[in-house]
Amino acid sequence: MRRLVIDTASRACSVALFEGTECIGARHEVIGRGHAERLVPMIAELPEKGLADIISVNVGPGSFTGIRVGLSAAKALGLAWNVDCEGYNSLALLAAIALDKIGSAEPIDVTIHGGHGELFFQSFDAVGSAITDACSLLPEAAAQMSKANYIVGDAAAALIDMREAGIAVEAVSDARFWPAIAHLPTLPPSAAYVRGPDAKLPTAR
Repeated sequence: MRRLVIDTASRACSVALFEGTECIGARHEVIGRGHAERLVPMIAELPEKGLADIISVNVGPGSFTGIRVGLSAAKALGLAWNVDCEGYNSLALLAAIALDKIGSAEPIDVTIHGGHGELFFQSFDAVGSAITDACSLLPEAAAQMSKANYIVGDAAAALIDMREAGIAVEAVSDARFWPAIAHLPTLPPSAAYVRGPDAKLPTAR
């Protein structure tokens, strides 16, 4: 089965095409912004313009805009190609990338900057399976929850400073690492923002 993986939930924009679990083409750029402009050209640069039997897309948590760009592209291509789309957890992928960098089986915490001064946080065991739910926490609460020696994500340094313990693992989300999370349950192709919406319906008086 040929699979297209789309990852735009972070400052990186990346795509990868797999035959089974073998990567046969990939593009990866750390761009910060501009995912909407770069994503489709990157897919077009893949073998057969990325044509696949199934599409996997990073559904977050992460960048609100980036998640929407990736989901929109995945659903549009799924409709055009008449194939299914499925989601995966951005924090699980970062945990898998970090475990590959560490080179040994170690529990790992993942934390990235969220909105309103909060951090997205999730803990994983030594084989990359989640041991807590993904959540959005104030930094103090995330520091209290964090127990692993290794921490990955763009908020890792801040969390380590608050804990006064831990080792930061430098890693950026990358679709090429999808096989490392292929054994995990898939998610629906809908945004996993974790935080509730800022806008709320007015209450009746």
